Amino acid sequence: MYYRIFSAKKMRFQDILNYKLIYILLIANIHALSPDPKLFNVWGPGLHPQDVIMPARYFFIQAVDSNNNSINHSLSSPLQVVIDGATAKKTPCRIWTNILDRKDGVYIVRYKVYEQCSYIKISIVYENEQVAQSPYIINQPIYPDNCYCPKLKLKELLKVWNSEKVPAQIKKDFNQFQTIDWDEMRPKIIKEFDKPQSVSLCHYIIKDNQIYRKCYGKYVGFNMFSDSILLSLARKAFLPDLEFFVNLGDWPLSSKNLPDKFPIFSWCGSKDTNDIVMPTYELTESSLENMGRVMLDMLSVQGNVKDVWEKREPKLFWRGRDSNRYRLDLIGLSKKYPELFNVSLTNFFFFKDEEDEYGPKSDHVSFFTFFDYKYQLSIDGTVAAYRMPFLLGGGSLVYKPHSRYYEHFYAGLIPSVHYIPVETNLSNLIEKIEWAKNNDAQSKIIAENGQKYANDQLLPQNVFLYYMHLLNELSKVMTSKVRLFNGMEQIHQKNDIICDCLTNDNDVKDEL
Repeated sequence: MYYRIFSAKKMRFQDILNYKLIYILLIANIHALSPDPKLFNVWGPGLHPQDVIMPARYFFIQAVDSNNNSINHSLSSPLQVVIDGATAKKTPCRIWTNILDRKDGVYIVRYKVYEQCSYIKISIVYENEQVAQSPYIINQPIYPDNCYCPKLKLKELLKVWNSEKVPAQIKKDFNQFQTIDWDEMRPKIIKEFDKPQSVSLCHYIIKDNQIYRKCYGKYVGFNMFSDSILLSLARKAFLPDLEFFVNLGDWPLSSKNLPDKFPIFSWCGSKDTNDIVMPTYELTESSLENMGRVMLDMLSVQGNVKDVWEKREPKLFWRGRDSNRYRLDLIGLSKKYPELFNVSLTNFFFFKDEEDEYGPKSDHVSFFTFFDYKYQLSIDGTVAAYRMPFLLGGGSLVYKPHSRYYEHFYAGLIPSVHYIPVETNLSNLIEKIEWAKNNDAQSKIIAENGQKYANDQLLPQNVFLYYMHLLNELSKVMTSKVRLFNGMEQIHQKNDIICDCLTNDNDVKDEL
């Protein structure tokens, strides 16, 4: 009896020791996994506002724990970011700051500078401790995007922006145009495409860093996008004298069936045309109007998702109009497999007589709500679906049917790495969705790869750089002299802000 009592007491004592050890380990583990602000990673062009001038500057913050592992969820305490500065008159600089939480341990900080600042200080604090190398102090003049202060030639600005590598699509497009003689090409293009009812085309001249154009066609309102990006570039650098044509319509124009190849800039390319592709007007506008009049852009789409991957509903979500027969087929599939889809048409225009079968149409919803769902579909309308960049940015798994059309960034996308390829007629879409549901971890990796590609290639800085490279490569192949033509209109900069452009680069101006 004594032995039994002693053994029981010994066991209880051992249990107590074990509990204490577990408790100590738990406390140590909690401490080890707590965020360590000094180890946080901070990167992005917004840390160099003196060099990289954009409508909205931005940078990223990756939360890291004390074991130097990335944290994959929102922080328990708010991240505090203060960006301030002063003008030359010692008054506070007007700056608007916006913090976006991606819900995966990454934060996007963007800020808009409304006036010229003599310096800027970026302070990032988490739980009363400075993050990484914060505060970041830039003791140089900081210009808002609407200052006309070019200092460098275009090719020199590319070096400052650390982007001397020409994008693959631009190389491919210009490979078919080793030289461009506009004196020979210009009259042919105007003769072929001066069709006011069906074609909208603008003839641009850049001379002495001023923008001029003459447009052909009945509907030329989309020249606002090409005007705006060209004016923005001219504020940042001394552009070379250039001549080119911009197609304002969705369909590429330079058909391979024509007797000549025409180097026309277009929003979209195809296997059947020779157009030189540039970023779509939607992506261009979202970069120019970031923190401006647009709500959807490549940064806001990441910071307005409601849930992380694990909490998103495992269905394919889609909304759009009836601009492609395969979109109606998608609705047909959803009626057979309602457990896999939340899809509907928002408007019937091309197939009005089939609304009874493929309706009812639904109301438009916020694009941000798309990402309540794990699976997205980028299906062609009349041409490529211009929402593809934003779908990749939202962090869901993107399905992309094979297509003859492409955007400027498709060349770098790898099937089954950045997105899931499906047949044009959607014949294997059900199979691909079932695969994703049964391979959730791998599907998440592909979704993350797609988002990373978007962040590496499709953010505002990348859009500006693409246009810079486009114009720079054009300058290398032009052989004709640039001159103005009768009927051209000058597109003026908006002089709505006074800027003191400090520069010693008068020699640059003299060379132009």
